[in-house]
Amino acid sequence: MTNPLLSRSDLPEFAAIRPEHVSPAIDALLPEAEAALERAVGADVPADYDALSQALDVPLERLSRAWQAVGHLNAVANTPELREAYSANLGRMTEFHTRLGSDERLYAKYKAVAQGPQAAALGAARRTALDHALRDFVLQGAELQGEAKARFAAIQERGAELAQKFSEHVLDATDGFTLYASASQMAGVPEDICTATRAAADADGRDGHKLTLHIPTYLPVMQYAHDRALREQLYQAYVTRASEFGPAERDNSALMRELLELRGEEAALLGHDSYGHLSLVPKMADSPAQVIDFLRDLAGRARPHAERDLTELRAFAAEQLQLPDLQAWDLAYVSERLKEARYAFSEQEVKQYFTEPRVLEGLFHIVETLFHVRIRPDSAPVWHESVRFYRIERPGTGDAAPELVGQFYLDPYARPGKRPGAWMDVVRGRWHRPDGRGLQTPVAHLVCNFAAPVGDKPALLTHDDVITLFHEFGHGLHHMLTRVDELAVAGISGVEWDAVELPSQFMENFCWEWEVVSRLTAHVDTGALLPRALFDRMLAAKNFQSGLQTLRQIEFALFDMRIHTEPDAPGRIQAVLDEVRAEVSVNPPPAFNRFQHTFSHIFAGGYSAGYYSYKWAEVLSADAYAAFEEQGVFNPEVGLRFRREILEAGGARPAMASFVAFRGREPSIDALLRHQGMA
Repeated sequence: MTNPLLSRSDLPEFAAIRPEHVSPAIDALLPEAEAALERAVGADVPADYDALSQALDVPLERLSRAWQAVGHLNAVANTPELREAYSANLGRMTEFHTRLGSDERLYAKYKAVAQGPQAAALGAARRTALDHALRDFVLQGAELQGEAKARFAAIQERGAELAQKFSEHVLDATDGFTLYASASQMAGVPEDICTATRAAADADGRDGHKLTLHIPTYLPVMQYAHDRALREQLYQAYVTRASEFGPAERDNSALMRELLELRGEEAALLGHDSYGHLSLVPKMADSPAQVIDFLRDLAGRARPHAERDLTELRAFAAEQLQLPDLQAWDLAYVSERLKEARYAFSEQEVKQYFTEPRVLEGLFHIVETLFHVRIRPDSAPVWHESVRFYRIERPGTGDAAPELVGQFYLDPYARPGKRPGAWMDVVRGRWHRPDGRGLQTPVAHLVCNFAAPVGDKPALLTHDDVITLFHEFGHGLHHMLTRVDELAVAGISGVEWDAVELPSQFMENFCWEWEVVSRLTAHVDTGALLPRALFDRMLAAKNFQSGLQTLRQIEFALFDMRIHTEPDAPGRIQAVLDEVRAEVSVNPPPAFNRFQHTFSHIFAGGYSAGYYSYKWAEVLSADAYAAFEEQGVFNPEVGLRFRREILEAGGARPAMASFVAFRGREPSIDALLRHQGMA
């Protein structure tokens, strides 16, 4: 059997990978990595940067690439067989990487490199990579001994297992709900959603409309369905996913408690007051107290705006919609109706102009114009027929051929077996390989969950979908446009977690520029551009309920930091959330709301004690975009400076140094407040 996971081809052979390939591939690659570790710590490999990289990083990167391919498929093309194969090897992979990261012999070798005579001659990127490696050895338990070290390893393995289970429960609970609604219950819901849900019901041999908890179906029904009982039923199902209100085998309650207990124990082993303190060691923020103060300050600024938003919503619901007792399942519906009444447009009306092909063409044009690159279709094996592959090039000078900068997969549509949400993930990083194979260019995954096309028409994106696409593309640019050749600090690698959202949130701003939006639109039926008057109404509505939305994000971030810093939090997760809502929210949800049970960002996605970084980085991104507002949105000099100082620099220097190099000063919160109408 030829195992595609063992292929040395340039790109993963996604179309050929099967569950039965996973264990044999790990059986082959893990011993290679084990042997490389033993070689690297031995006397034959000197304490030299290049020698150590060639001996260890090359086989480690091969193992990592294979496992990343399996993990990616587990997220976007999940099947019981693949899940079983992934779970069967997760423990082995976690155990190895934990042991690698805490190997005191390897730690000693890295310290010898840092203290050796050649260290002073290392370039800035290599010096940063070495500093990060030494820091990470400490964070991964390399200085622990005996029982403490064994316990640390056990915590890592169990934590990875629990995070995977958490994610599976969310996926299964989302996929596991179906409701067949009648035509009368669907009154008010846009025609394209009705067409898609009717087709889904037909495929099941059922009458009516098949409703699920996937966002492309759930959100339009919550926004537009006149049937209040239907909205209530869907809302309750959505906010109780993976909780005690559903099947016991999908309940995340015990997993959350154990994860928090393990994280607290890990922090204590490493000498930190809490997991929140531990989490901030490689980030920009100095302490949990600083983060909490930042969040509370922002909450105080947003609260008056949120209170005004809610007062307007309640008055409109009572006076115009005969809903005097506004409930959680009414919020999206009433908000949409108020927006339509106030600004004379609906999301549904706008959506007809944002066809996916036109949006992509416009997005690519902006990137090409600002950052002096070209984006072209490319070919590679893919995991689903709707996935596309592209290449980014720098035009050659004169007769020279274009230079390949990076490549990316785009997986745009929601489907069963695909994790909810949107994300950018790394396939491989930029690296001047030490094995003589030259420069390795970066490759990224860009994953969204938009509604798929229906019939012979292209997919239609909401304006929020467009913003999501630009956001993930910003992450992709950060990864792909790097000019750093050290794998550990190229692209997003090595960037402080609370600064990693800067390029993604920066890109969102272009979705509010007429010169940009006009290029993104062509009416699905007529081909007409979005009318300027309609865009002006969208712009007027840009900060509609920004106070409520800001408080919602602060609620999530404050909850995250509190449960990761307070010693008794594992036993009172719901109580902490209730306290945060009492402090921050102007309209707390019903008591049965179990948002935390699907909060995959912090329980399964790497944002634990780091969710604040969305708001933290928003300060950076708003201030960075202000430079374009001041000097011209399409000013090529500003675009090149952003590319050079932010995107190309990657993690090779501190994020604050990159920001100051671009902006000429440290960031200010003023631009964020102005952008959100709260100045």
